[in-house]
Amino acid sequence: MTRRVALLTVLVPDYDAGIEFFCSVLDFELLEDTALTETKRWVRVAPRGAETGLLLAVADTDAQQARIGDQTGGRVMGFVKTADFAADHARFSARGLEFMEAPRHEPYGTVAVFRDPWGNTWDLIEHA
Repeated sequence: MTRRVALLTVLVPDYDAGIEFFCSVLDFELLEDTALTETKRWVRVAPRGAETGLLLAVADTDAQQARIGDQTGGRVMGFVKTADFAADHARFSARGLEFMEAPRHEPYGTVAVFRDPWGNTWDLIEHA
Protein backbone atom coordinates (compact mmCIF):
# COMPACT_ATOMS: atom_id res chain seq x y z
CA MET A 1 0.00 0.00 0.00
CA THR A 2 1.34 3.39 -0.98
CA ARG A 3 1.05 6.18 1.55
CA ARG A 4 1.33 9.92 1.07
CA VAL A 5 0.53 13.08 2.92
CA ALA A 6 -2.77 14.24 1.44
CA LEU A 7 -3.56 17.39 3.45
CA LEU A 8 -1.95 19.72 5.95
CA THR A 9 -4.09 22.05 8.04
CA VAL A 10 -3.63 25.80 7.97
CA LEU A 11 -5.53 27.78 10.58
CA VAL A 12 -7.20 30.87 9.18
CA PRO A 13 -9.51 33.44 10.79
CA ASP A 14 -12.01 33.17 7.92
CA TYR A 15 -12.60 30.62 5.15
CA ASP A 16 -13.18 33.18 2.41
CA ALA A 17 -10.04 35.15 3.32
CA GLY A 18 -8.04 31.92 3.16
CA ILE A 19 -9.49 31.02 -0.23
CA GLU A 20 -8.82 34.55 -1.51
CA PHE A 21 -5.17 34.48 -0.46
CA PHE A 22 -4.25 31.01 -1.61
CA CYS A 23 -6.25 31.06 -4.84
CA SER A 24 -5.99 34.71 -5.93
CA VAL A 25 -2.47 35.54 -4.75
CA LEU A 26 -0.65 32.18 -4.94
CA ASP A 27 -2.67 30.71 -7.86
CA PHE A 28 -3.74 27.64 -5.88
CA GLU A 29 -6.81 25.75 -7.04
CA LEU A 30 -9.95 25.53 -4.91
CA LEU A 31 -10.50 21.76 -4.78
CA GLU A 32 -13.46 21.67 -2.42
CA ASP A 33 -15.65 23.99 -0.38
CA THR A 34 -18.33 21.97 1.35
CA ALA A 35 -20.57 23.24 4.15
CA LEU A 36 -20.54 20.79 7.06
CA THR A 37 -22.60 22.84 9.50
CA GLU A 38 -23.81 26.45 9.60
CA THR A 39 -20.34 27.56 10.71
CA LYS A 40 -17.94 24.82 9.59
CA ARG A 41 -16.75 24.09 6.04
CA TRP A 42 -14.39 21.56 4.48
CA VAL A 43 -12.15 23.75 2.33
CA ARG A 44 -9.25 22.25 0.36
CA VAL A 45 -6.80 24.16 -1.80
CA ALA A 46 -3.61 23.09 -3.58
CA PRO A 47 -1.19 24.23 -6.24
CA ARG A 48 -2.48 23.07 -9.61
CA GLY A 49 -1.44 19.47 -10.22
CA ALA A 50 -0.08 18.91 -6.69
CA GLU A 51 -0.76 15.72 -4.75
CA THR A 52 -0.65 17.41 -1.34
CA GLY A 53 -3.09 20.16 -0.46
CA LEU A 54 -4.05 22.40 2.40
CA LEU A 55 -7.15 22.13 4.54
CA LEU A 56 -8.19 25.66 5.52
CA ALA A 57 -9.61 25.47 9.02
CA VAL A 58 -11.18 28.35 10.89
CA ALA A 59 -9.77 28.50 14.38
CA ASP A 60 -12.67 28.09 16.78
CA THR A 61 -11.02 27.68 20.17
CA ASP A 62 -8.83 30.10 22.10
CA ALA A 63 -5.85 27.75 21.70
CA GLN A 64 -6.34 27.56 17.93
CA GLN A 65 -6.87 31.30 17.60
CA ALA A 66 -3.62 31.93 19.47
CA ARG A 67 -1.77 29.89 16.83
CA ILE A 68 -3.06 31.67 13.73
CA GLY A 69 0.00 33.11 12.03
CA ASP A 70 2.51 31.23 14.16
CA GLN A 71 1.71 27.60 13.61
CA THR A 72 5.38 26.56 13.62
CA GLY A 73 6.82 28.73 16.37
CA GLY A 74 8.54 31.08 13.96
CA ARG A 75 9.97 28.51 11.55
CA VAL A 76 9.11 28.51 7.85
CA MET A 77 5.78 26.70 7.66
CA GLY A 78 5.56 25.77 4.02
CA PHE A 79 7.53 25.53 0.82
CA VAL A 80 6.01 26.55 -2.50
CA LYS A 81 8.12 24.98 -5.23
CA THR A 82 8.16 26.68 -8.62
CA ALA A 83 9.71 26.02 -12.01
CA ASP A 84 9.98 29.78 -12.72
CA PHE A 85 11.03 31.70 -9.63
CA ALA A 86 11.44 35.06 -11.37
CA ALA A 87 7.98 35.02 -12.94
CA ASP A 88 6.21 33.86 -9.77
CA HIS A 89 8.13 36.30 -7.57
CA ALA A 90 7.17 39.19 -9.86
CA ARG A 91 3.52 38.10 -10.16
CA PHE A 92 3.08 37.49 -6.43
CA SER A 93 4.81 40.77 -5.55
CA ALA A 94 2.49 42.66 -7.91
CA ARG A 95 -0.45 41.12 -6.04
CA GLY A 96 0.85 42.50 -2.74
CA LEU A 97 2.55 39.41 -1.33
CA GLU A 98 4.94 40.45 1.44
CA PHE A 99 8.40 39.04 0.79
CA MET A 100 10.60 39.31 3.88
CA GLU A 101 13.85 39.30 1.92
CA ALA A 102 15.28 39.76 -1.54
CA PRO A 103 15.63 36.58 -3.59
CA ARG A 104 18.82 34.75 -2.78
CA HIS A 105 20.77 32.11 -4.62
CA GLU A 106 21.79 29.11 -2.57
CA PRO A 107 23.51 25.89 -3.64
CA TYR A 108 20.09 24.18 -3.62
CA GLY A 109 18.31 26.89 -5.65
CA THR A 110 16.75 30.34 -5.65
CA VAL A 111 14.60 31.19 -2.64
CA ALA A 112 12.82 34.03 -0.86
CA VAL A 113 10.77 33.93 2.32
CA PHE A 114 7.28 35.44 2.25
CA ARG A 115 4.62 35.97 4.86
CA ASP A 116 0.96 35.05 4.47
CA PRO A 117 -1.66 37.58 5.64
CA TRP A 118 -1.75 35.99 9.10
CA GLY A 119 2.00 35.90 9.74
CA ASN A 120 3.04 32.36 8.79
CA THR A 121 6.25 32.26 6.78
CA TRP A 122 6.75 30.30 3.57
CA ASP A 123 9.58 29.77 1.09
CA LEU A 124 9.10 30.36 -2.61
CA ILE A 125 11.78 28.13 -4.07
CA GLU A 126 13.07 27.01 -7.44
CA HIS A 127 15.47 24.12 -6.96
CA ALA A 128 18.80 24.20 -8.79
